[in-house]
Amino acid sequence: MQEFRQETLPDENGFFGEYGGQVIPEFLVKIMNDIYQAYLQIRETAEFKQELADLYKYYVGRPSPIYHAKRLTAAYGGAQIYFKREDLNHTGAHKINHCLGEALLAKYMNKKKVIAETGAGQHGVALAAACALVGIECEIHMGEIDVVKEHPNVVKMKILGAKVVPVSRGTKTLKDAVDSAFEELLKNPEEFFYAIGSVVGPHPFPMMVRDFQSIVGSEAREQFQELTGKLPDYLIACVGGGSNAIGLFTAFLNDENVKMIGVEPAGKGLDTPDHAATMAKGTSGQIHGFKCYVLQDSAGEPLPVYSIASGLDYPGVGPQHCMLKDLQRVEYTTASDKECLDMFIQLSRLEGIIPALESAHAVAYAAELAATLPSDVNILINLSGRGDKDADFVADKLGL
Repeated sequence: MQEFRQETLPDENGFFGEYGGQVIPEFLVKIMNDIYQAYLQIRETAEFKQELADLYKYYVGRPSPIYHAKRLTAAYGGAQIYFKREDLNHTGAHKINHCLGEALLAKYMNKKKVIAETGAGQHGVALAAACALVGIECEIHMGEIDVVKEHPNVVKMKILGAKVVPVSRGTKTLKDAVDSAFEELLKNPEEFFYAIGSVVGPHPFPMMVRDFQSIVGSEAREQFQELTGKLPDYLIACVGGGSNAIGLFTAFLNDENVKMIGVEPAGKGLDTPDHAATMAKGTSGQIHGFKCYVLQDSAGEPLPVYSIASGLDYPGVGPQHCMLKDLQRVEYTTASDKECLDMFIQLSRLEGIIPALESAHAVAYAAELAATLPSDVNILINLSGRGDKDADFVADKLGL
């Protein structure tokens, strides 16, 4: 098996194999390279490391615990199901891990405003909180459909002091929010900082976001051995852009016996246009300044995509995930809207945990897999976020 070393991926040009890089105008290359150099400088300083470590511990509440879901395990009658409880982080998801790092970097670079996109709103809330903490202006772009669907998170962003910009173009969802945020960046790229919300975009963002998120897997590796005496047999996480998944997977990539599975949204079915299963149905292309698998038409334009989970409806995916797919180190599969909704309710009523709709995709697939495996097998799922933001939407949809 190929050896995976975090410090050698990506290469000096920002490529993970053939994916990644900087497919952007020349003047933006300098802006991105300035961010890269600033990141390389700041991440090695004792002051930055200590400040981030203190914030993770005293602000976010890390380490997030690992929880054995015994009633869910019993319901499926097979492998043992465990959760890495990123839903317990301050602001409700894994997103705070990289938002703190990005906000500190923006402050270090003397940027005047931090701009971002958000789908489910978790990145937006986390970044609004991080910007309030460091004292920098924050502007969040969000598709109009998601503004309505994820209203609780919109309110939180505004309370935290962020400006929320509804995006009415195109599908009015995550891809269009990214386009809008990039346009705002171009108005003043010297003074504005675009805090990308996943392991996507031009180099160095896939690397930086991965590095900040890798604390999830580093903690989990130590915790799981402490809890069970061995490493998990399976790691499972939902994949849209892929930040929570790469955060969990990174620490285990060289453990040949640990199987890894990323779960994408099958939406209303892979035989319909209403899905966002980039790995299952996409082809190599370009989107938002980098190369990756893309759901695209014959002209190379991104297709409209759909998921019940606003944080997963993106037509691209992180370049490192693309490399891991090609190397067959990680398996990528799907879960449908129905499977997601069923698990949202089931997990809530069996374990008293209301999961984010994004995370429910991973749990739905993992539970079905668990039923086919013996009881001495362990599955660790990254429960990437909590479902407070989705509760009203699900209640309306199910008539609760």
